[in-house]
Amino acid sequence: MREYSTPPTVDIPTSGNLTDDVVRNAAEAPDDVVFSRPSTESDGWSDVTAAEFLAEVSAVAKGLVAAGIEPGDRVAIVSRTRYEWTVLDYAIWFAGAVTVPIYESSSEEQIAWILGDSGAKAAIAEDDRHVAKLTAVRRELADFHHVWSFADNAVGVLTRLGADVDDDELEKRRTTAQPDDLATLIYTSGTTGRPKGCMLTHDNFQSELCVAVAELDQLFAAEDASTLLFLPLAHVFARIIQVGAVKSRTRLGHSADIKNLIPQLQTFRPTFILAVPRVFEKVFNTASQNATADGKGRIFDRAADVAIAYSRGLDAGRVPITVRAQHAVFSRLVYGKLRAALGGRCEFAVSGGAPLGDRLGHFYRGIGLTVLEGYGLTETTAALTVNLPDALKIGTVGRPLPGTAVRVTDDGELAFKGGQVFTGYWANPEASAEAIDAEGWFHTGDVGEVDDEGFVRITGRKKEILVTAGGKNVAPSVLEDRVRAHALVSQCLVVGDGQPFIAALVTLDEEALPAWAEQHGKSGTVAELANDPEVRAALEEAIESANQAVSKAESIRKFEILPYDWTEEGGQLTPSLKLKRNVVMRECRDEIAALYEV
Repeated sequence: MREYSTPPTVDIPTSGNLTDDVVRNAAEAPDDVVFSRPSTESDGWSDVTAAEFLAEVSAVAKGLVAAGIEPGDRVAIVSRTRYEWTVLDYAIWFAGAVTVPIYESSSEEQIAWILGDSGAKAAIAEDDRHVAKLTAVRRELADFHHVWSFADNAVGVLTRLGADVDDDELEKRRTTAQPDDLATLIYTSGTTGRPKGCMLTHDNFQSELCVAVAELDQLFAAEDASTLLFLPLAHVFARIIQVGAVKSRTRLGHSADIKNLIPQLQTFRPTFILAVPRVFEKVFNTASQNATADGKGRIFDRAADVAIAYSRGLDAGRVPITVRAQHAVFSRLVYGKLRAALGGRCEFAVSGGAPLGDRLGHFYRGIGLTVLEGYGLTETTAALTVNLPDALKIGTVGRPLPGTAVRVTDDGELAFKGGQVFTGYWANPEASAEAIDAEGWFHTGDVGEVDDEGFVRITGRKKEILVTAGGKNVAPSVLEDRVRAHALVSQCLVVGDGQPFIAALVTLDEEALPAWAEQHGKSGTVAELANDPEVRAALEEAIESANQAVSKAESIRKFEILPYDWTEEGGQLTPSLKLKRNVVMRECRDEIAALYEV
């Protein structure tokens, strides 16, 4: 058993709650711009000052109070990422209530379960689609009374509703919650079984963010610091950045329009961004394909190799002269264009949710965008560990944040202690006791290792470890991540539990495929191209590359290309784009069986 811990470096508030940040910002810097929201009059952004944000949040909170929302009541938000999401989140806290985020892509059944399990009294929806889902399940929920919609001016409606609530009453409500009180119920995305409600307190957020904002001062305390959120705010990863931005007065923007993200990044010009690894993979693959389409594929490939070599040289403490010279040339010809696509000011990115991989980590640092990979779960209010600008080891998820301890159990599972660890699952003491042991260690379900400097490396999921018929233990994520990095690949499922060898199911990227097909003089649907010999040859290269990361006994011996993709809408991916292995294994049992037919 191995343990590593870091001592606390900051004091965590022993009173108050997350709303104090909004009040403090308006008192100390009322004219500071804390948000920029998409302008309705142009393609630009409209600024919101700290004083304006406090006034808007207070007015909406008064409406919730007038509607009968009491301290401790649960209020749901069903919406894509947008400025009003943040307004309602803080308004719910100002009213003394608890926010229950729900992914806007959730089905009626999922919404009914979360509303019923949490006992939510009200919900704010984004548009008519969500209102229809809420209306459909409303009759089954005795405690559920109110639905407001952003499409029907929920902010204005609540503001008018609360016009007669005085400031003293609101202040009494705002200051009701103390550190140990519940701030939010975030339901796990449910890769297995029904989602469980993770109880996160105001103290959990403070323990996480007082430390993280201080440790990541090059992001949050940089001059004119800003970030554009485009991940779902229903996910703890985006939510923690939202609260951290408010705490540090970092200018925050919102975007739910992923297809229009690049133009928005170029006008917003963030100094840092956060994303899941799939986003970084797509950016790289798209750039590579565009270069190939323009007849500059070899130049891009060489530029990528030089960027990686440059980054590896930084780790080694010496960058060869030839690499430095080539890096300077490509910085003007290639890397500058990639940085410009992000707005030209972005120096850092934060990645989480799944392993990024060494190659991409080195590539992005080599072009001038340092990706700080971290690790955490909903149950831990996001980050437990994170790489820092001055304490970075690519290929790891960083060291534990100050005040956090990690333990590698006898069977290789990672367990953590820290103020950011949740208090348990809502109305589910059995699951809570299973997650947190008698000594207070939270068991993550992830397998990993800790090196002598305290850097943590994730090697797989405990429940996903495959054991072949020959007794070989195989972590599928190592292979899946490498295969998925190929431009033509969308998703990959590695199988082989109890089988004589390791195999895989692969799906094609519907966005990347048309450009590849045109370059190779081909046409056809995804289903038709899945059977094309050249497509298979390209994916064989991806499989070979992945196999280089493992021993021969762990390598993929056989694979099948499916004529369709796995998606969130189809139920095979979580909203954070993680593969629901149990769902895919069930739906594709015939295809998996065929891989092992003689």
